[in-house]
Amino acid sequence: MEARAKAITSIDSRSAAFIMANIAETKKGIGTIVLDVRKVTHLADFFVIVGGDSTAQIKAVVDAVNDGLSELGYPPKSVEGMKDGRWVLLDFGDVIVHVLQDRERNYYRLEQFWNHALIVDRKEWIKE
Repeated sequence: MEARAKAITSIDSRSAAFIMANIAETKKGIGTIVLDVRKVTHLADFFVIVGGDSTAQIKAVVDAVNDGLSELGYPPKSVEGMKDGRWVLLDFGDVIVHVLQDRERNYYRLEQFWNHALIVDRKEWIKE
């Protein structure tokens, strides 16, 4: 249990968001962006928004992010939307991951809704 607590405290929200975004990219997430929302909401520090072509791809991204961060001692507090697989939300507390199919992403336009947030430059978080 001590090792898990140590792992949780060793990852800050920015690093966690970057890890999540990179994991999503390994599963061919579409149009992955990281939003720094610290100055616009108290809901979280960062949002990671990822697109997917199909329910299967959404599930693959969600499972990979969930498993990867859980292994680091950073499990999600909740996961919503897995049954339908069109918009899945992983709530890690200080980081919220939205994985959406194109139709939902184009309809809800989260990037525009949170347009006062800072889009973190891809060069800062991408691992080539």
